[in-house]
Amino acid sequence: MLVKFILLYDEFRRKNKKEVTVADLLWGRVYYKEHFAGFLREEPGERTSFTYDEAYLDSGNPAIAHTLAKSEQPYFSESGLPSFFDNLVSEGWLEEAQSRFLGKRKADRFELLLAFGSDCAGAVSIIDPEPKAFTEALADLSDPKELAVMTSRASLSGVQPKLAIIEREGKYLPAKMGELSTHIAKFPSRNHYDLVINEYLTMQAFKALMPKEDIVDLHLGTIEGAPEEVLIIKRFDRGPDNERFHFEEFNQLLGFPSDAKYDGAHKDMSDFMAATDGCLPVEVYRLYQRILAGILLGNTDMHLKNFAMLHTDTGLRLTPSYDQVAAALYTYQTMALAIGGARDLRIGDLKPRSIIKMGEEFQLSKEAINMASDELAANIDAAKEAVYIADTGSLALKDKLINFMEKRWNGTFALIGKSLSKKQ
Repeated sequence: MLVKFILLYDEFRRKNKKEVTVADLLWGRVYYKEHFAGFLREEPGERTSFTYDEAYLDSGNPAIAHTLAKSEQPYFSESGLPSFFDNLVSEGWLEEAQSRFLGKRKADRFELLLAFGSDCAGAVSIIDPEPKAFTEALADLSDPKELAVMTSRASLSGVQPKLAIIEREGKYLPAKMGELSTHIAKFPSRNHYDLVINEYLTMQAFKALMPKEDIVDLHLGTIEGAPEEVLIIKRFDRGPDNERFHFEEFNQLLGFPSDAKYDGAHKDMSDFMAATDGCLPVEVYRLYQRILAGILLGNTDMHLKNFAMLHTDTGLRLTPSYDQVAAALYTYQTMALAIGGARDLRIGDLKPRSIIKMGEEFQLSKEAINMASDELAANIDAAKEAVYIADTGSLALKDKLINFMEKRWNGTFALIGKSLSKKQ
C-alpha cells in the first residue's frame, strides 16, 4: 500500500510540476518598427522559439533578422534565446542594474529582454504582455543612473555603464518608458576613470584618419540629474518622428550568441559579405580600412559586436563606425579577434605580414591593401593634430595616444609597402 501511495504521489508531483512549468513559461510579442511580427516563447526545457505572425508573413515587411527568414515554421533555439534576440540583451553594468530591479543578482536573459526590450538596438522591440512589477529591494535609488534604468526600459549591449537618453530643447534627459531614445550616454568606468575621454580622443583621431568615412556623431556633455561628464552619442538607428532604422551587429548576422563576440576572426565578416547577396565589394574594403585604423589607434577590443550593417532597400551596408577606443593604453594588449589566421595576437607583435595576410583573407588585391595603408599615411599627421588640439583630455593621455600611433606606424604600417614589394 505504501509503495502504491508513493508511486501515485510521484505521478501527481510530475504532472503538477509540468503544469506549473508551462504556466510559468515566458513569452513576448515581437515588433518590427510598429508592426506586430510574431511571438518569442520559452519552451519546456531550455529551448526557446520564435514564430512569425501569419499576417506579417503576408505583409511586405522584411524578415526581422538575417538568420530568421520569413517562414511559416517556427525557429527553435536549443539553449537560451535565438542569437538575434540574445544579442539585444543588455550587458555589464546595465545588465546588473536591470537584474536588481527584477529582484535578482543575475536575471535570466529572457526575463531581461521582456522587461527592458521596448527600446532595443535597431528596429525590433519585444513587449511583455504581462509586465512584471519592479522591486527596489536590491537597487540603489540614490544613484541617478540606476533610477534612470528603471524608468527607461531600454536594452543596450556593451559592458561600459550607459543609458538611453533623449534630447529635448537642447538638454539631454534619461528616456522614460514609452519614449524612444535619440542618444546613448556612456559613463566613466569604475576601472578606467578617463575611458570616455579616451573614446572621444580616439574617435577624433579616427575621423582625421578616415575623413571620407561615415562615423557616429558624438560629443562630451552632461545629462540632467547626473553631474559627471559623459560621452553623448547620437543613435544612427533612430530618425525623425521616432523612426527606427533596422541594423544588425555581425554577431547577429553570423548567428553567434552574445558571449561569443570574441570567438571569431575579422575574416568571418568579410566572408559573410562576400557570400551575401546585395553586399558590395567596396564595403569589404571599407571594413578592412576601418580595422587598420583601429589597430593603428590601439583599439584591441574590436569584436564582432563593434561592427554592424544597416538593412537598406538595396542590400546590407556598413553602419557608421562606432566604439573606437584605444584600449591598448590600459592593459588590454591582445587583439580581440583572430588576424591573418593568428588568434590571441598581441598588438605589439603585429607585423606587416599580419596586415597583408588579413587583406588577402578579405580577397583584396595587393594594390588595394597598399592603397588602404597609403590613405592612412596621408592622414596620420592630421590624426595626431586632432588629438593634440582637442579641448578635453590631459596632456599625458594625449601624449600616450599620439606616441602609440607613432610607434605602431613605424613598427608595422610604414613597412607594408616594402613587404608587398618583396612578396611580389
